[in-house]
Amino acid sequence: MHHPSLRYSKETEIRRALDKPLVSVFKRNWPLYVCEAIELGIFMVSACAFSLLLFDPSSPVFRALPSAIVRRILMAIAMGITAVLIIHSPMGKRSGAHFNPAVTLTYLRLGKIGLYDAVFYVVFQFFGGIVGVAVAAAILGKSLSNPAVDYAVTVPGRYGTVAAFLAELFMATVLMAVVLVLSNREGLAVYVSYSIGILIALYTFFFAPISGFSINPARTAGSAFFANVWTAGWLYFVAPLLGMFCAAEIYAKINGNARVLCAKLHPDPSFPCPFVCSFPGHRHLNDSPAGDIRRLRTDPVTTDENQRLKVSRP
Repeated sequence: MHHPSLRYSKETEIRRALDKPLVSVFKRNWPLYVCEAIELGIFMVSACAFSLLLFDPSSPVFRALPSAIVRRILMAIAMGITAVLIIHSPMGKRSGAHFNPAVTLTYLRLGKIGLYDAVFYVVFQFFGGIVGVAVAAAILGKSLSNPAVDYAVTVPGRYGTVAAFLAELFMATVLMAVVLVLSNREGLAVYVSYSIGILIALYTFFFAPISGFSINPARTAGSAFFANVWTAGWLYFVAPLLGMFCAAEIYAKINGNARVLCAKLHPDPSFPCPFVCSFPGHRHLNDSPAGDIRRLRTDPVTTDENQRLKVSRP
């Protein structure tokens, strides 16, 4: 176990590295921002493709599966698996796999990500959401604009705006609570991605008819940009942020900020960490170029030990 003073000293050093001028931060970490954009872009392509496949009346799958319940189950499974695969990808393991401005801003509130990094993460997430839908439209054609699909847009369901807001608030709060409880315990962190996948599947099935299921402002913006449908759009920005912030405040109040170890959604230590991190075994991004999304060497020799070995060599 690391001595607390050593951990805080390391975190202070990392914070100083993250507080460099904006241009310097961008030049060093832009590959991480691109990763975030691609991650949400992939999620949006998946959402659009499966929405078209399962809910467009002209789709052969729609005709083959007349049961709306069965199609919703398949949609839920597809989106849950998509999220897990993104988190487990080399890009996800390197950037932290937020692909959601509400997640990034929550970790900014918790002091786990630098301000400039957070700003660029959010900007690129919105960009990725829009580009993802654009790619889906280019591949899938005009069918994506059919009323039954409408670019997988998120709008309140038949229960109205208040129900949609409460649904988004509830989903966001539970998701962030689960992430914080699991990711900050060394023995449980490996289950974060699977828990997120299960929650997304459950949310897609149970809450899509109520709110469209978003809990991601950039995901909503990507679809709305092309559908030109911004019905109650404010709630898809406010509810996810409010819910995740509430979960973070409750977690920090009970456990203390010191128990927020990292902002990664996958704990693989062979990928450098770009955050203010004290998770056991993680190495900081300063130890490796940001553009390299390959695994680090997994030898047991630490960075400090490597430095001492270099100095001691003739």
